[in-house]
Amino acid sequence: MPHISNLGSRMPSSPIRKLAPLSAAAKKEGVKVYHLNIGQPDLPTPPQALEALKALERKTLEYSPSEGFSSLRKKLTGYYKRYGIEVSADEIIVTCGGSEAILLGLLSCLDPEDEIIMVEPGYANYISFAKTVHLSVKTVTSRIEEGFRLPPIEEFEKAITPRTKAILLCNPSNPTGYVYTPEELQKIKEIVVKNDLFLFSDEVYREFVYNGKPYLSAMQLGIPENVVMIDSVSKRYSECGVRIGMLVTHNREVHDTVMKFCQARLSPPLLGQIVAEASIEGTEDYARQCFEEYKARRDFFIKGLNEIPGVYSPMPEGAFYTVASLPVEDAEDFCKWLLTDFRLDGETLMMAPAAGFYSTPGLGKNQVRMAYVLKEEDLSRSLEILRAALAKYTSLR
Repeated sequence: MPHISNLGSRMPSSPIRKLAPLSAAAKKEGVKVYHLNIGQPDLPTPPQALEALKALERKTLEYSPSEGFSSLRKKLTGYYKRYGIEVSADEIIVTCGGSEAILLGLLSCLDPEDEIIMVEPGYANYISFAKTVHLSVKTVTSRIEEGFRLPPIEEFEKAITPRTKAILLCNPSNPTGYVYTPEELQKIKEIVVKNDLFLFSDEVYREFVYNGKPYLSAMQLGIPENVVMIDSVSKRYSECGVRIGMLVTHNREVHDTVMKFCQARLSPPLLGQIVAEASIEGTEDYARQCFEEYKARRDFFIKGLNEIPGVYSPMPEGAFYTVASLPVEDAEDFCKWLLTDFRLDGETLMMAPAAGFYSTPGLGKNQVRMAYVLKEEDLSRSLEILRAALAKYTSLR
């Protein structure tokens, strides 16, 4: 019998989705599952985006240009300008979600066996993308006790070898919600320049910064040839399913190389681009309402988490995630038990074990990542379930 590839066998399962079969089995039994495991916003997509889809008059759903429609890219330049990011339309490439932007950026900038440095805990799919491209991943560890702030820059310096070609940051962070300060970004800039590295900056959550300070993009650090920015409409417009992301860079060689891969995959989603383009202008009130809603959810949910005995979560400054420590030895076992064995009036909870967001074995074993993307009523019920489940689980151990 033929066998799968070595790469396929080494590819890690997503900690966000790996327990999905257990969730599906519970639902099949009639159990209501509250999903805190995945960043799927429950807020409505902008009405004008849905209207653009309904008003579609095309007779043929054709290929678009490999770099995406020029009209979409031109509107994106106006969006970025509102954040002080000056780019031209020909410095933007529309991709099949932010995920493809990361993958094509890595393919274009790094060779197999090159090294990339990431902060852990980090977005778990970064590791999968790196493995796909046959990269070696070095991690520097941020700590829950310190609110997941940027690790000392000396840790980055220790991780650099002659094979190191890039640093990847997510700002604001998925999974921790941390927002890097200008001083921290300046330190990253210095080490990038000193070692002639690429800086990949995943900025898909820039709209959701709750500390009242202006957002600083890596595109504003003054190192235009080093920065590759990753973006997406998924979160800011509740459009995860349209699969529209962006790779943005001033580096023309990187841009042109990414375009080769884009031409090989033909084009980004046609319908997704139509929806995304209709979402960019005239949605200022929508964006403000989304921001206020997520901030209120954050305040409510984090306060509730820290009132549960043995649970601790720092206060996230951005995005809509948190990593929390639980009074258990093995959070993955607890998360599985929630789905297979625990019910509170016919309801239970799904979370993502945080160990899957670390590369260093043993780290995050008692932690979970949670997304506060549910309405306050559901978050309140989730807290009730978590409190009751922890009390029962710890009594059985």
